[in-house]
Amino acid sequence: MLATVVRSVRPASARPGDRALLPADGPSEGWVGGGCVQTSIEREASRALSDGAPRLVKLSPQPLQEDGVVTYPMTCHSGGELDIYLEPVLPAPELVVLGDSIVAHALAELAAPLGFRLRTTLESITPADAWVVVAGMSSGEDQPLVRDAVMREVRYVAMVASRRRAEAVRAELRADGVAEDALRRLKAPAGLDIGAATGAEIALSILAEIVQQRRASTPAPSVASPSVAIDPICGMQVDVATAKWTLVRDGQTYYFCAPGCRKAFVAEASLA
Repeated sequence: MLATVVRSVRPASARPGDRALLPADGPSEGWVGGGCVQTSIEREASRALSDGAPRLVKLSPQPLQEDGVVTYPMTCHSGGELDIYLEPVLPAPELVVLGDSIVAHALAELAAPLGFRLRTTLESITPADAWVVVAGMSSGEDQPLVRDAVMREVRYVAMVASRRRAEAVRAELRADGVAEDALRRLKAPAGLDIGAATGAEIALSILAEIVQQRRASTPAPSVASPSVAIDPICGMQVDVATAKWTLVRDGQTYYFCAPGCRKAFVAEASLA
């Protein structure tokens, strides 16, 4: 995850252009603000990595909901505002092409321009974002490949075949004990119905179907204002709607998980 400060209102410590890398696991590198900022940004970065969608995050003493913006309360004692753009850096989806045919070769040629990493085996794939196409030359060649593919939790499994050959393969796999739930994962014939006739056109129809399904299954980023605040003393998340211990200081509302944290904050503020 790449985080970039795009706007800063003093006295916030970060400045436009400051950046940080926020890995899914492990410490962050770079700077987009202090610990009071880091907690909120890491929380939203985790959401962005889950849905793969970039978003603009605003941290403000008085967070107001804005279209297309995720807002968090600025809990730093110094105040100020920050707008931080979060950009997920994710591995490319995997197009797994199994078999040796004209369609298989056409799929291989089209994979990279559409942003897919090409694989020719199911070994070491990432099932959560793997799209498998079995494009062999015969039922005997396709059956073991289809069997292996449908037994994995991949995003998509399709077989290039006529309806008759596809049903024959399903029947053989069913007779071999493959469960109906697994067989239902198989899309055959493969691709969208665009009247494809040549190998390249069939490959195009398959990739069009994959792109359609992939985009449809990508959730839109959350833009609603979070209903939690960060306790400025202990860093815990506090439900704004049910918070019992709060404090308004210089026009900013602070939320605390317990009276002890509120007391500590008041003591620190009196010494500032």
